Amino acid sequence: MDLIHGPILPALLSFAFPILLSNIFQQLYNTADVLIVGRFLGQDSLAAVGATTAIFDLIIGFTLGVGNGMGIVIARYYGARNFTKIKEVVAATWILGALLSILVMLMGFFGLYPLLQYLETPVEILPQSYEYISMIVTCVGVSFAYNLFAGLLRSIGDSLAALGFLIFSALVNVVLDLYFITQLHLGVQSAGLATIISQGLSAVLCFAYIRKSVPELLPQLKHFKWNKALYVDLLEQGLAMGLMSSIVSIGSVILQSSVNTFGAVIISAQTAARRLMAFALLPMTAISSAMTTFASQNLGAKRPDRIVQGLGIGSRLSMSWAGIMCIFLFFASPTLVSFLASSTDGYLVENGSLYLQISSVFYPILSLLLIYRNCLQGLGQKVLPLVSSFIELIGKIVFVVLIIPWAGYRGVILCEPLIWVAMTTQLYFSLFRHPLIKEGKAILATKGQS
Repeated sequence: MDLIHGPILPALLSFAFPILLSNIFQQLYNTADVLIVGRFLGQDSLAAVGATTAIFDLIIGFTLGVGNGMGIVIARYYGARNFTKIKEVVAATWILGALLSILVMLMGFFGLYPLLQYLETPVEILPQSYEYISMIVTCVGVSFAYNLFAGLLRSIGDSLAALGFLIFSALVNVVLDLYFITQLHLGVQSAGLATIISQGLSAVLCFAYIRKSVPELLPQLKHFKWNKALYVDLLEQGLAMGLMSSIVSIGSVILQSSVNTFGAVIISAQTAARRLMAFALLPMTAISSAMTTFASQNLGAKRPDRIVQGLGIGSRLSMSWAGIMCIFLFFASPTLVSFLASSTDGYLVENGSLYLQISSVFYPILSLLLIYRNCLQGLGQKVLPLVSSFIELIGKIVFVVLIIPWAGYRGVILCEPLIWVAMTTQLYFSLFRHPLIKEGKAILATKGQS
């Protein structure tokens, strides 16, 4: 999709909507696991999956971040219509993706079980937790492959194709979850296996589509060549986004260690609430993802004024949705938590609902955080968005060490919202001091006077 010309609002919405649907079905991977495991295997199995949530997000977030980060480089060359360079970039992403997959798999093989023990995973659910997450880590290359191919499609504005493949594979994931658990009785590990098989299908279908519909994007043997500047650019951008997500997830892993100390019921409440929050935030993440590609394409086209206009429109859209969700979750969270956790336990429902009702008040701030950070990434900034992730990591450590032992589970609930405020402040000053944003505002001011 061309995000360089024409009205901005329809372009952003048209590009964000397939991403939104894609994110919804991506969430179904995890939510299907939670819903089916909780309903058919019981509360302990649900807690076992929930206790690995932060680790799961760490792994998947890293692969998604790397894919999207490298996609920013592709989007830049696509905006400049340099197709030869695009093929060289794609070739390099494949090589780097394979190497990073092997590295993550080896780290997981040696460190996964000790990590679960360090997080104080309750001993009664530890074996099931390890069974589930070890399957995900062993096959991390599948997640890398899908996110690299999907990132390539999104970088050229074709988010609709990746959506179709993802919908298909998400449905396959649900069917396999039900078959493995209810018919073959394979236990918690089969939920991880279903996720991997489904993502593998997405990767294969994405590649087949690219090969048939846009073969000019696929590299030939001559494009697999060493280019130090290109590899450095890809690694910096890909690892910056991957590490940014990982740093956030490391903070979540540390926070999970505190959640685990409250026992299986609170773990289940937290798991259900976090899944519901993820769904509530999907339109905001879709708009911010669209902002990344929008900013990157217009950076390549040298249109800073258009970037500033898109920034304002995206911010207003995202904040509007945040306000709607704040009101909705205040009233609907008890029913939603009970349904997703497959439980009528009053203590579980009360704490899961409290998590959503308090955190949703801060969603408007979070909406700006996502827009500002993604715009900076689209402008090719690597360090400034990473700083916000370090703020989040340090903040979670402070909460785990000093506040949660005193405040209990309410300290867990308040941890992220208060950190969002600090992160948004840092990102605001980083973005609006950027030379391109200043240039774009100056151009718009000149146009307004003429």
